[in-house]
Amino acid sequence: MFGLGTPELIVILGIAVLVFGGKKLPELGSGLGKAISSFKKGVSDIEEGGKNIIDDVPGVKEVAAVKDKVDAVKNMGKILK
Repeated sequence: MFGLGTPELIVILGIAVLVFGGKKLPELGSGLGKAISSFKKGVSDIEEGGKNIIDDVPGVKEVAAVKDKVDAVKNMGKILK
């Protein structure tokens, strides 16, 4: 995990306890977990939105079909060599 071993993690945890205090750490962890969850949800929403664009923009499906055909012809050329 990022090149950190057990001793380094213990030192970081000790510093965090000194800086924030024992009572504040669970709140910070909860907030960090919610932030990561929200970020992942946002990324997945954007990915799904990108998939919808393909359906909404005219001509995109046709271009994708032509690209697939061109790739297939290129692969046949490699096989014949």
